[in-house]
Amino acid sequence: MREIRVTVVNPLGLHARAAAQLVRLAGSFQSRIVLRRVGSEISADARSILSLLTLSASIGSYLDIKVEGEDAEAALAAVSELFETGFGEI
Repeated sequence: MREIRVTVVNPLGLHARAAAQLVRLAGSFQSRIVLRRVGSEISADARSILSLLTLSASIGSYLDIKVEGEDAEAALAAVSELFETGFGEI
């Protein structure tokens, strides 16, 4: 299992369009990707838009991302890049 912490940097946070991008990306990997908002017990499956929206991750939120599976490194790198680039919004 691989794990990293990311910061939500896009102005609108992890809103519906950004969450949909993450769901599409997660679906392209075999690994299981789970996000958890730091300071909260709520976790979300990256393949479920409704689950992701329950995180209520606004700009400045910290999220821990855990990835398990055959392509975990590639999945983690891709998800991390998506967050770092602000989902193309910045």
